[in-house]
Amino acid sequence: MSNRAAINTDQAPEAIGTYSQAVKVGNTVYLSGQIPLDPQSMTLVEGGFEAQAEQVFKNLSAVCEASGGSLDEVVKVNLYLTDLANFATVNTVMARYFRQPYPARAAVQVSALPKGADFEAEAVMVIGD
Repeated sequence: MSNRAAINTDQAPEAIGTYSQAVKVGNTVYLSGQIPLDPQSMTLVEGGFEAQAEQVFKNLSAVCEASGGSLDEVVKVNLYLTDLANFATVNTVMARYFRQPYPARAAVQVSALPKGADFEAEAVMVIGD
């Protein structure tokens, strides 16, 4: 595929496996899941669930920007929480990063996430649509 490009930025955590931070195909960008790692130290942020959610959306935003877009162009977000009791907090934090019309979304509870994180999010962005 000649129009497929891997996206990489040092403003978000480096990939810790066999994947890219994002892959851009045409004007669509598929953003890999982000957990609440500080991009410089590669350690989980402290401060509880809300701080983790903030870092996840900061990381997603950095990858969006490296892809030539922004969170405003995200059309779909998948959220993974280790405890759905934190769902209201996710809504509060998302409202700081997204504006209407909000992206489509799924939210599921999972038993565990990499590095012991409590939250992960992945997204699909369409640029210039």
